[in-house]
Amino acid sequence: MSQRRPILSLGIGLAFLLPALGFVLVFLVFPSLWVLQISLTNQTLTGEAALSPQWVGLANFQALFDPETWMIRGYFGNALRNTVLFVIGSALIGQAGLGLALAWAFHRRRGWLREVVYTLVILAWIIPDVVVAFMWVAYLDRDQGTLNAVLAALGLSRVDWLIEHPLFSAIVFNIWRGTAFSMLLFSSALATLPPSYLEAAAVAGANAWQAFRDIILPSIRGHIVTDLILITLWTFNTFTPYLITGGGPTFRSEVVSIYTFRIAFQHFEFGRGAAVAVVMMFINLVLALIYLRVLRREGVAR
Repeated sequence: MSQRRPILSLGIGLAFLLPALGFVLVFLVFPSLWVLQISLTNQTLTGEAALSPQWVGLANFQALFDPETWMIRGYFGNALRNTVLFVIGSALIGQAGLGLALAWAFHRRRGWLREVVYTLVILAWIIPDVVVAFMWVAYLDRDQGTLNAVLAALGLSRVDWLIEHPLFSAIVFNIWRGTAFSMLLFSSALATLPPSYLEAAAVAGANAWQAFRDIILPSIRGHIVTDLILITLWTFNTFTPYLITGGGPTFRSEVVSIYTFRIAFQHFEFGRGAAVAVVMMFINLVLALIYLRVLRREGVAR
């Protein structure tokens, strides 16, 4: 039996791949290597180090992980802790949980209520960041904000949300902003399930929670893993909390992306900022590898 010849030769296949490889090299590999090189120097935008930066080796990385300043506000450890809380609260618990709840609640419902809810959730996702941030700053304002007006009407005291609870405000803002992706992903996953699954569970006497736990969750496990990994990556790198809190007050809501911006583009310490960027790239690489490993395992399991 003769072997089937490939449609394209190796040379032609490489020729088709060259443009994509060129883009990867120019826009991904080269900038990453350039940032890595800067992270090993004391380069700044102004001063003597701007003209003749010195090689400092791993000094910038050692300063980031210095135990004496690790958890002090304004340093990398505090920003990393805030980022972890921000990701867990807004992505893993908020967006994924609320998105799944909305998708399940309207899975088998039709009508104007479903359309209104889906429209509002998607609208919150597609409005530009600056517009959304301005809306939320006005909404959370202590004296004129809508939320405090409602609290005052209920006889409750006003709260200065952006000053007293800045990280919590950023988490709630990000949940409201990004739930749409999880909701749409889970809605499409639920739509692929045969109706006979739930009908058989109903005949067997299973209640709604039992059907959700024993049938729905195992059936959409792959979609849940995909959603968790993707929103974790996006939330870890997002810069939108800066638009409502600026990382303050006193660095209480400063996440790693804001910390990098402050060091590199406000203090003009490019070497230190590049070191933070390298650490972020490493964390993103680890998360991406976990994502690929889990997807491969899900594919083998199926």
